[in-house]
Amino acid sequence: MSDDSTAVTTQHSTVEDWTQALAQSVGSPGGGAGAGVMLAIAASLASMVAGYTESDGRRRQELADVHARVRSLREDALRLADEDASASQAFGAAFRLDPGPEREDAIHRASVDAARASAVLGDRAMGAIADLEWLAYNGNRALVADVVVAFGALRAAVTGARTNVSFDLAALTSAGRTPEQIRDEQPALWAAVENLDGAVALIDRLTDEVNHRSGPGGSGLGGSGS
Repeated sequence: MSDDSTAVTTQHSTVEDWTQALAQSVGSPGGGAGAGVMLAIAASLASMVAGYTESDGRRRQELADVHARVRSLREDALRLADEDASASQAFGAAFRLDPGPEREDAIHRASVDAARASAVLGDRAMGAIADLEWLAYNGNRALVADVVVAFGALRAAVTGARTNVSFDLAALTSAGRTPEQIRDEQPALWAAVENLDGAVALIDRLTDEVNHRSGPGGSGLGGSGS
């Protein structure tokens, strides 16, 4: 693929164009951008379920708040996907430089920028867990499968963000940093890996609960009907 592939974005491309660019051996867009798109899918499904849900009393405002957050998240996720693609491009360019201080500095900057981009995406994804949990128990019961698919997409986004942050931090060793120096210099990014691990475990637990409660032998889910 030509360098024109770098102009492919989630904002101005069809699904066909974007996934074709993703399929190429160029790394931009790559897995981090894919995690952003998965987050957008999770938010889109959550928005759909919220739109099909009816609530009254206190839950009406809760539903409105959930709906507003996931609509906003869909837009943010696509923007973050494009930002990650740009960060990946700079990351690859840094490693193609000739050995020397300039290369080490470029790798350090690109690694930190890429890690931060993934950490932001992961943080936004973690913020959606509570909204999906709310929809699982209060949303339209006929759309429980859509909630589970959304949980799956959210898990992919969180896992992708977690691994990218970890990998980007590890790449700093190529710029001459020791693991101890990396932890001391980037405590927030270091902590993000552990937080994202915990988020994956929470998503798995919630998905298992929803699958159990919605199955033939389960107790059923709360919320409105279709």
